[in-house]
Amino acid sequence: MFFTYLRRELRRRRKAALVVASGLALGIALVIVVSSVSAGMSRAQDKVLESLYGLGTDMTVTKAAAAPGSGSGRPKFEFDAKGDDATQSSDRVMVQGFQTLASSTVTRIGGQNGVAGAVGGLSLNVMKVDGQFKRGEFKQDEGAAQDGRSGPGGQGGTGQPQGEVRGGGASFDVNSYTVYGTDVTEQGIGPLTSSKITEGRTFKTSETDAKVAVVDSAYAKEKKLDVGKTVTVHGTKFTVVGVSTADSGDAAANLYIPLKQAQTLSDSKDKVTTVYVKAADSQQIDQVKSAIQKNISGTTVTTSADLADTVSGSLSTASDLASGVGKWLSIVVLAAAFLVAGLLTSSAVSRRVREFGTLKALGWKSGRVTRQVVGEALVNGLLGGVLGIGIGLAGAYLVTAISPTLTAQLGSSGGGMGGGRFMGGPGGPGRAAASKTLDIALTAPVSLSVILIAVVLAVAGGLIAGGFGGWRASRLRPADALRRVE
Repeated sequence: MFFTYLRRELRRRRKAALVVASGLALGIALVIVVSSVSAGMSRAQDKVLESLYGLGTDMTVTKAAAAPGSGSGRPKFEFDAKGDDATQSSDRVMVQGFQTLASSTVTRIGGQNGVAGAVGGLSLNVMKVDGQFKRGEFKQDEGAAQDGRSGPGGQGGTGQPQGEVRGGGASFDVNSYTVYGTDVTEQGIGPLTSSKITEGRTFKTSETDAKVAVVDSAYAKEKKLDVGKTVTVHGTKFTVVGVSTADSGDAAANLYIPLKQAQTLSDSKDKVTTVYVKAADSQQIDQVKSAIQKNISGTTVTTSADLADTVSGSLSTASDLASGVGKWLSIVVLAAAFLVAGLLTSSAVSRRVREFGTLKALGWKSGRVTRQVVGEALVNGLLGGVLGIGIGLAGAYLVTAISPTLTAQLGSSGGGMGGGRFMGGPGGPGRAAASKTLDIALTAPVSLSVILIAVVLAVAGGLIAGGFGGWRASRLRPADALRRVE
């Protein structure tokens, strides 16, 4: 009879322990998956913002664009008459994005409190026109030929042949590309840092006024440009020294050249369009922004947080869900798991009245009985933690293996912000007006801190369950055990 009771009791305890461990495991696994997915989305958003800013940049400083109609108007192209069917080419280099700032502004910004580094850049757009003028064929009127009006002196002695020109006209192709003037002496900040040199090399610090260029890989493929070849911009030949590939898949500009050369081409001596700023402490970005706005009037300061508000699409939606619904769901599931673990442990203690009552009758103190219950619950909690960590890691690995593609739509918020390629940096107003969509593969990295949080939750769950059961066990009396003796 006793052994039958013992076997039944052991099965009951194992089932209760399995339920407690499973509940805690579910909650802990959900926390791990949500935390890792949130980390992956944060990393994806950082990658998107790096495609706008470049690595190492915390904020950008620009000057608001001039009012419409205040500029020089549409670019004018001039062509020379070179005879029949002559192929002609003309290009115009224009500063794009915002108004230019004096190069001295870079030094002033670099001297502000909390600024670790500042570098200027000049964003240009080159519009090139290639084509042919075609001379038309003169067709004489038949009537004029019959009455003698075809030659000089005909029709009142005008000396002009009578007829029409057919087949004349012109055929032109208009192409544009972006050029970014970069400060080759400070290459740790700015759009070019978001690209990797895949062929050749980057700029040397001594090439401040050299006729060299780094070409984006997509543009190089389109125009069949390789290292060692030359590319002509407004009559100046630049030797390609490197080919870069943007980490985000979308480069900041088609062509990068030294800042001084960009200033010369655009007739913008000692001018920049964007100042890229790195803060000494990431916690002081807002203070640095306020200082720059206060001390350097007429400028617009944009931080990565400002640009994050312009990111939309499924990446933004999923991030909001993960940070909102996902975290609250994790909290609710964890709370429910802790409550169920506590109730089940308390219920198990109630069924062990005979055991604990007998132990008290044999001289066990209430504290010892409580420690026994808490110890058992803690073991169940740790078991649930191990299971939860295993399930959570498997879930995070599955998300990374599938790598679902999320879209990040980037565009101007209309607030006149400066910054990366959609905010007046390389890429210019054309790209700011028409939003750009990037595809980002989602990953779910699991950090050591998340694992430590899972262990803490497992221990906390065991202690909470043990607290319920220990309180119930401490209230048992030896007389309760005697009444249960069969």
